[in-house]
Amino acid sequence: MLIVNKPIALLGLIILFAAAFCPMLQVKILFNLVTWGLYKTDPRLFLITYAIVAIAALCFFVRQLKAYRLLTRVLFIWILLMAAAVYFKSTHYFNLKFADNLLGKTIHFQWGWILLAIGSVLLLFSVKKEVLKP
Repeated sequence: MLIVNKPIALLGLIILFAAAFCPMLQVKILFNLVTWGLYKTDPRLFLITYAIVAIAALCFFVRQLKAYRLLTRVLFIWILLMAAAVYFKSTHYFNLKFADNLLGKTIHFQWGWILLAIGSVLLLFSVKKEVLKP
């Protein structure tokens, strides 16, 4: 039987929805610092991520716990893959070593990624399997 720790799950969902408005990347453009959210970084990643979060929230509220557990695992793996993809895309964009080093020095990760990771970890550990005792 699956059991959900509701306060942790709700806190994780709130953190994940708040992470949509947090800065993900900081880009230096001619002495100006520009911060990008997840939508400005890549709209497809944003839509896929928040589609998974929305479906997980729906499964949580309608008590489909098997689907919720599966989606929390998928979301955690997706966020790890997404962070790796953004990192490799920003450091290997031109396939020229000089240009990639210059671009890699101008793009920095911001604290929004930490919120995404914390929210997904909270969702991941909010559900557990417990054996019923007769």
